[in-house]
Amino acid sequence: MTNFNFSSVLGQTKMVVAAAASALALSACVSPVAGPGGLYAKPIGTAPVTANPTPYTESLSCMGQFARVNQIAPPRIAVGRILDYTGKVDIEGGRRVTQGASLMAISAFAKSGARLVERFDTSVSELELKYANNKLISDTEDEAFRAIQAGSIPGSDFYLVGGITELNYNIRSSGLEAFAGDTSPGDPKGNAGFRLFVINVGLDLRLVDTQSLEVIDVISYQKQIIGREISAGYFDFFGGVLFDIGGGERAQEPIQLAIRSVIERAVLEMSANLYGAPGPEVCGSLSETVTATNGTTGDYIPAYENLATNNGDTRAEANRWHNRRDASVTGRTRRGLLSGLGN
Repeated sequence: MTNFNFSSVLGQTKMVVAAAASALALSACVSPVAGPGGLYAKPIGTAPVTANPTPYTESLSCMGQFARVNQIAPPRIAVGRILDYTGKVDIEGGRRVTQGASLMAISAFAKSGARLVERFDTSVSELELKYANNKLISDTEDEAFRAIQAGSIPGSDFYLVGGITELNYNIRSSGLEAFAGDTSPGDPKGNAGFRLFVINVGLDLRLVDTQSLEVIDVISYQKQIIGREISAGYFDFFGGVLFDIGGGERAQEPIQLAIRSVIERAVLEMSANLYGAPGPEVCGSLSETVTATNGTTGDYIPAYENLATNNGDTRAEANRWHNRRDASVTGRTRRGLLSGLGN
């Protein structure tokens, strides 16, 4: 006859109820009915928007200052298509490498202080030109239509093209796993593991003279990317209760940031060649007080005469304009909230 242990069943029932209650408590953050603000759930995360530099961004900004100090007129640069030629695709996640390498190159040239002319996406300009040609656009109330001026679009001196040509998985990996414990089933046991792996990305870029189509500069670079995995676990019986605890950490250097780094290094070398900069030593001799609009986030041309008062030199500050981190915005938000409560 089987012995029925009521206390054991009761204990198991309590554990199931506790687990169910915990799951319900977690799911309480999501409601099937939209709240007063029109949301089912409030998104998490309050990290501010920050600059996205690489180890070469500061040197790119230095190139722009070097050109200004030495009164070097930067050439006009156009960026064409820098495509993904690796052919690496995930079944569920799509392309493994960024499809925006051209945009990264545009930002890199902007950081270097180059004069950029748009050739990557001219759809809006072509449509405006079509409307102007049909006399459908006017710029002011006094004008009947916008006049098309010959030679109003500046040409480029050079253009950049190329592609991402390498993505090599698992160039080398190494790891260590260990398990320790007594031979008795009831004694504690533990395990630990550590693993490293390396992949790489590479690209080939070329700078072409727009008028002659002569390739004046070619650069091929690659960058290795490292990742690691750490895990540990503990298994034991204590007071008739099973404990199986595990933890770990996995980290990998971002692939797309590595591609941005390779592009910025290539653009930096090309810019130094165009400006005639002998090497990194020119950055140390530049004064930090040199007025410049190029920085870690890119470059800009003031639309109006407001260079002395605009906010261009604060774009890289993480707390600017953030409603929880910027005191100016925070004070306004609180005043608006109190005013709303008063009404």
